[in-house]
Amino acid sequence: MQKVWEATELEYAFLFTVRKVNSINLEGFKPFFNDMPIDPYIKGNYRSRRLSRFTVAEDKLIKLPHGHLFQSKNYNPLLGDIKREFAELDDALIELDIFKNLVLAFTDSCKLHPEAEIGVHQIRTTCSPDNLGNPAPEGIHQDGTDFIGIFSVARDNIIGGETHLYTAKKEKPIFNKILHPGELLLVNDHEFYHFTTPIKPEMPAPGTRDVFVLTSPSLLIE
Repeated sequence: MQKVWEATELEYAFLFTVRKVNSINLEGFKPFFNDMPIDPYIKGNYRSRRLSRFTVAEDKLIKLPHGHLFQSKNYNPLLGDIKREFAELDDALIELDIFKNLVLAFTDSCKLHPEAEIGVHQIRTTCSPDNLGNPAPEGIHQDGTDFIGIFSVARDNIIGGETHLYTAKKEKPIFNKILHPGELLLVNDHEFYHFTTPIKPEMPAPGTRDVFVLTSPSLLIE
């Protein structure tokens, strides 16, 4: 049931697709996931997060001023109507060519307007033999943006973490897949709800799931 964008360039032209981003060497991202601040807005200390926002001008990234993540309770019943603040992405990460390639893969695939604002969420979800990690504690949801990209960087000693898409909250998923490192899922947020299942260790040791989530608009406010 996967459908790639139509030939027309009308807004919201595609529904969802998965692509492999071959221009990115994932090893370059991995060190930047080892020093991540804990997300203070969810219980359990199992998620770490950074967040920055950008625009693209002539294949160059322009970093925008620091902002606060804000979603309505209509979209995020767990943390809606709260201004959330996260540390910015590491400057050394932003300077990498592979980071620019990732953002351009998102903007080009979604055919974003040149002045579109893009939020880049860097997220690590952890689990242990005693605790699951929950990539989507808000449950089946929409983000309240136009386009979403979920890019898998690494899966270390985990099972689970399967991403689902739904046409309605109470329907069965029309898409379900574990995103393997290097895969980018692009979703029209107006058309689908999404969810990612909890993770647990494959072997009796800690496990991690590292992703970048890109959104446009960014969902950030001053």
